[in-house]
Amino acid sequence: MTYEEHLDEVTTLITEKYAVSDAAAIQMAMRAQADNFFSGHDDDPSICTLERAHQDARSVFQKYQ
Repeated sequence: MTYEEHLDEVTTLITEKYAVSDAAAIQMAMRAQADNFFSGHDDDPSICTLERAHQDARSVFQKYQ
């Protein structure tokens, strides 16, 4: 998946796994992105996998909620 698709998937997973609103999940993902959490993903698109999206959703939620 592309970097943008990965971000979308992470955001969707946050809403599904943690029962938060779309707006809250988007804000978490945006804060993580501003904090360079996803910088490696943009440099190496091969890490943009569904498995990694699940890991990233958990990490982003824990750190940016």
